[in-house]
Amino acid sequence: MGTKSSSAYAALMECVRSHAPAEHGVANLPLSISQTRAEALLHVVHDVGGQPDGPIDKSLHKPAHWEKSTHCTAECLAWRGHWVSEERRRRENDLGEALYFGTPYYARWLLAAAKMLLDKGLITPDELLAKMEEVRAREEIAA
Repeated sequence: MGTKSSSAYAALMECVRSHAPAEHGVANLPLSISQTRAEALLHVVHDVGGQPDGPIDKSLHKPAHWEKSTHCTAECLAWRGHWVSEERRRRENDLGEALYFGTPYYARWLLAAAKMLLDKGLITPDELLAKMEEVRAREEIAA
């Protein structure tokens, strides 16, 4: 990994970590807490699966090209056996409450996919950063 990309990746990770809580409580698990407490610990605030809600009105939002591409990319990764939808959802939940609620729907898919590709060694940080720069230049987006 080059020095420029190593420092850029380190800066990126520091930014991501800045959204995580600084203090963590230690729990003596699993037998020292009640079932209710265990369920509360396992349920992340932003995981709304199985909770009551009404139907989504899809006419309120026309998907942008990047959103359609993101959906297709995630599906292709699944077809290739790199992940399943449950892993994608869990990786989204693992972003944490601030990133989860502060990031658009398909942007969370992108973050989850990038993290999965890095974690499984399918791409390197250098390759990810190079692709991000390529897209920024193509779309004329400032870093």
